Amino acid sequence: MSTLRSGVPAPISPVAVLPLRSGVLFPGATLTFAVGRPRSVALLRNLYPGDIVVTFSQRDPRTLDLGSEDLHPYGTYARVKSVARRGEREFELSLEGLDRARFESFTSADPFYKAEVTLLEETNGDTPEAHELARALKLEVEGLVRDAGGALAQIELDESDASGFADRIAALLDLPAPQEIEILGEPDVPSRIRLLVKRIGEAKAQAEVRSKIETEVRKELGKNQREHVLREQMRAIKKELGEGGGDDELANLRQRLDEANLPDDARKVADRELRRLESMGGQGAETHVIRNYLELIADLPWSKRASEKIDLDKIAEQLNEDHYGLEDIKKRILEHVAVLKLSNDRAEESAKDLGKKEEPRLTGTLLCFVGPPGVGKTSLGQSIADATGRPFVRVALGGVRDEAEIRGHRRTYVGALPGRILHALRKAGVKNPVVLLDEVDKMTAGWAGSPEAALLEVLDPEQNRTFTDHYLELPFDLSEVMFICTANTLETLSAPLRDRLEIVELTGYTPDEKVHIARKHLVAKRTKDHGIAEDQLVITDEAIERIVRDYTREAGVRQLDREIKKVCRAAALEVARRSKKSETPLSIGPEDLVKHLGKPKFESEVAERTSIAGVVTGLAWTPFGGSILFVETSRMPGRGSVEITGQLGDVMKESARAALTYVRSNASQLGIRPEVVEGQDVHIHVPAGAVPKDGPSAGVTIFTALVSLFTGRRIKPDTAMTGEATLRGRVLPVGGIKAKVLAAHRAGIKRVILPAKVARDLDDVPAEVREQLEFILVEDMKQVIEAALEKEPSELPTVFGGTSRKDSPAAHA
Repeated sequence: MSTLRSGVPAPISPVAVLPLRSGVLFPGATLTFAVGRPRSVALLRNLYPGDIVVTFSQRDPRTLDLGSEDLHPYGTYARVKSVARRGEREFELSLEGLDRARFESFTSADPFYKAEVTLLEETNGDTPEAHELARALKLEVEGLVRDAGGALAQIELDESDASGFADRIAALLDLPAPQEIEILGEPDVPSRIRLLVKRIGEAKAQAEVRSKIETEVRKELGKNQREHVLREQMRAIKKELGEGGGDDELANLRQRLDEANLPDDARKVADRELRRLESMGGQGAETHVIRNYLELIADLPWSKRASEKIDLDKIAEQLNEDHYGLEDIKKRILEHVAVLKLSNDRAEESAKDLGKKEEPRLTGTLLCFVGPPGVGKTSLGQSIADATGRPFVRVALGGVRDEAEIRGHRRTYVGALPGRILHALRKAGVKNPVVLLDEVDKMTAGWAGSPEAALLEVLDPEQNRTFTDHYLELPFDLSEVMFICTANTLETLSAPLRDRLEIVELTGYTPDEKVHIARKHLVAKRTKDHGIAEDQLVITDEAIERIVRDYTREAGVRQLDREIKKVCRAAALEVARRSKKSETPLSIGPEDLVKHLGKPKFESEVAERTSIAGVVTGLAWTPFGGSILFVETSRMPGRGSVEITGQLGDVMKESARAALTYVRSNASQLGIRPEVVEGQDVHIHVPAGAVPKDGPSAGVTIFTALVSLFTGRRIKPDTAMTGEATLRGRVLPVGGIKAKVLAAHRAGIKRVILPAKVARDLDDVPAEVREQLEFILVEDMKQVIEAALEKEPSELPTVFGGTSRKDSPAAHA
């Protein structure tokens, strides 16, 4: 039977094992600790003073169900000195280390652990080498007495027991657990002492560093600043280790800046600010300001580009899938992508000779979609981004009135932020995204400057290569960004801003296009949103056409979308009430619309309102699309004055006066009796008096209404007109022809009188609309009268301002 160093016989395997969560028990040392785990408590219930157990340290103190791989291979035979109960399920155990043991394997785990262990016998313990090394160890220990306390000083060197002396020193040094296991598992005494001397030398070096750090910190900061002292100690420790100082966040920020591939000027500024942040040590009022500034520099895409899809056929297919109609827009997008494709191909060809790839620097496109609400301006931006493979960021500018919203605030202000442009680039993560500047016409100038003026640099391809945000204060290249602006009207935009934009007009959809959009997109989307399956509801084409004709009269499709939502809500109620077993889908036809949507909101009133002389239908353009308007005239005895009502602007009032002057000066040529014109007051009124109206395009309409009034000739049925009139009787061109023609088509007009010089604009009108309308192009007022008015008067004007029917006795007299 083997005998331990203390003379006690070694127990026969398997031996009871007591796992230690932390710490190591060395031979010759005493260890007292609390025991509470169930298996350990079960072991203690069977132990008495003098019994022998084996202790092994756990690799992970959190492990409860132990396996062979969960214990360190070396442990200690220990004798029980005392067992005391602390509570119902907790004991206090005191053990005395006897000799080393090596773990072989567990034999059982219930009710407590038992294992096969072997005695790790020491070698060369009573040799001259071991005794000489023990004396050297004593000298090393004397250098640590002052730092470690009095416990080391009380250990006396026993020449006859070098092994025991080394074990007692190791137990008092409080080394890390891996180092303690290494010393415990060394059976050769000289090797063990050498290893212990090495660890003591490392401990002395650490004590010197710690003393130096504490001395420097005390001199600099004093005794009462505990929190700051701890921070400075951490910084000094990292400085001694050669890590360059700074916390983990600072190191992470430095790495992000290195990976950002900054330009030289930005790199210099970033390095300067990093040095300032390191010198502050996490303290100071400017710490967060500098950190936020550096994070912005690290997040901006200085050199990252999105890889673009250059498949023209797939892009065209994607655009057709997302939007119906809008052929001009789609053509412009495909042109841009084609240019990009050719630029990439040319760059790749030139790079073959150089042996490296060249990035093509294609100037970003500046498109401006102008049109009424609901025609798809904003959604087109997303479609362009999807089609070209670029990230899409929308910047809402409606109501913005501060120049700092575009260019940012200077960092000297509390709460300063970068502008919306840099924020969009930061969000996109690349330097060539699609950025949609939504509602640029809704910006206003405030006391803090004009945001529209700040956009001039952003939207100028020659200037935005060095765009400088007030917060960043570094030039940033915006030349590769594809900016898309949206607006309802260009009238509120300044001339310099309009000059920078490529204007693309979206004038609205025809009724056929609206029906197609509703059938292909809106109905399917809204039925899904309302929880209705595809086979549960059918909205007939006739119902959709009637919704378009009788319940909406707009350029876009938003009101149409709202009406379809109403139908879907009503249908959802009926579907929910129906039996789940019903296989017949619910059908919504034209006859059901009154029930779900109410009475029709629009009906044709052109024929009724123009059935008398002096009333003419005109065409107008508004930010919400084209529309029709009626010009009503009346006369009464007076002094020849003119009254103009209907909340008209100055330009429209001047057009009315010019038309009246031309009529009076050319009365005989127009077939108007002089006595009817002279001494007559004229009243011109444009209904919808609460709506402001202005512009020169009503000149021809007012002139026709006055001639109709003075001659008694009514306007021909279903006729509308637009154009500017001059005092010489010329008809000048006006804008918004496509929108006005579409408005006439929506209102049921069949004949449209236009200035001859706008014939080229008719190519923009959809072919199906042109086929249903008769266009009359005129250059002179006389041509307007001939085309617009009936040949014979239906009412004869009297001298005193009234009219009489042709078949009345007074008329024949």
